[in-house]
Amino acid sequence: MNAMLVPRYAKVHHRAQDSRARSARRAATRPFMFDAEAETLPREQLLRLQLRRLRAMLKDACNNVALHRERMRAAGIRPEDVRSVDDLIHLPHTVKADLRDHYPFGLFARPREQLSRLHASSGTTGKPTVVGYTHKDLATWADLMARSMACGGARPGDVIHNAYGYGLFTGGLGAHYGAERLGATVVPMSGGATERQVVLIRDFAARVLCSTPSYALNIAEVAERDGVDLRSSSLAIGLFGAEPWSEAMRREIQIRLGLKAIDIYGLSEIMGPGVAVECEAQDGLHGWEDHFLFEVIDPESGRPAPEGHAGELVITTLTKQALPMIRYRTRDITRITTASCGCGRTHLRLKRITGRNDDMLIIRGVNVYPSQIEAVLIGLPDIAPHYQLVVERKGNLDELGVEVEALASAGTGEDVHRRLAELVRYQIKSMIGVTASVTVKKPGEVPRSQGKAVRVRDLRPK
Repeated sequence: MNAMLVPRYAKVHHRAQDSRARSARRAATRPFMFDAEAETLPREQLLRLQLRRLRAMLKDACNNVALHRERMRAAGIRPEDVRSVDDLIHLPHTVKADLRDHYPFGLFARPREQLSRLHASSGTTGKPTVVGYTHKDLATWADLMARSMACGGARPGDVIHNAYGYGLFTGGLGAHYGAERLGATVVPMSGGATERQVVLIRDFAARVLCSTPSYALNIAEVAERDGVDLRSSSLAIGLFGAEPWSEAMRREIQIRLGLKAIDIYGLSEIMGPGVAVECEAQDGLHGWEDHFLFEVIDPESGRPAPEGHAGELVITTLTKQALPMIRYRTRDITRITTASCGCGRTHLRLKRITGRNDDMLIIRGVNVYPSQIEAVLIGLPDIAPHYQLVVERKGNLDELGVEVEALASAGTGEDVHRRLAELVRYQIKSMIGVTASVTVKKPGEVPRSQGKAVRVRDLRPK
């Protein structure tokens, strides 16, 4: 090499090294993205992608599902009439009763022989709702769960302790295959055997816990009882969903488990977990708009709610093969914002699910959600974060009973329980505006859940 060029080459080489070092430092501080191209797609491109996928889905649904074909025909709309995503509001809704009315396979757009898996609800209130997946659907689900886990803070190589229930419930297998797709190590615990869960979280050095929020509190309670401090364990992230939960419960979980509690959302009729998830900023759940269309409507009139206003969440699938859903009414109450997020992701955000239309109780003219009661109870002195609501009809009016549990440190005397009952009754009346009868129970007497918590016992005549 010419000696006159060596100094210049050396300077260029060092500048390149410095540039690479600066890029590496910037990358280390950026949020990790499992699918960076999709997660940061400019909104104009996102809208074009949604429209293309929406029209293809509608054509497929009308060709292969009699219910969708008949309802579209009755509404006077053909798939080719949809010219923009805004035309969605002219399409008919789908509701959970449709799945029960066409049990088991009547809403599938593919023959049963082409399905790779079936999931179903428990069917405790009637026929179960059955959902199916093609091989491609399962691959899409795994990709979206991996994306969701990464968005919430999980990383390739993490040990992910999966305490969601396996089986017909979508939570366990949904989280399992998403974690594997991310490149993590999965501990497939399912629910139950809580003492063993505590041991394995500690011994296997899990960084991520997946469970319902109520079961996470159960794990914390058993660990504390057995003298295990999970706050000093390797746990750093919790991905909690499958039931509505409050900010107060989030704070309780974070304090007692020493992790960052991330809200993840999904429902079997749409896919399962992984439809939306919070990023590490914990400021709303990013809904994956390249695979789903999200609306919020007034639950009474069905008209679109303005952005930022609370209403019922409606979801349309864009890429599901086996079970396409057109404007599915989830009954979940939330708000939507398209404001930019500091993480750089461009997908809209759902604010925390505050309750469900079908969970709402009307007590002497006051609308009450279980999550509202939860927000009042959690953090009250000497009250454990476990409760059940009991609804009875006396005469022509519904009455609300609240069963709570005293902490062991509060004592067990009648005077103690009377004082706590008065405190809880006063807080519920002042914060929610409803009068409730309160029963304070001894530690451990309120039933614990290994899956979705049973918050309401409805004793009214059917």
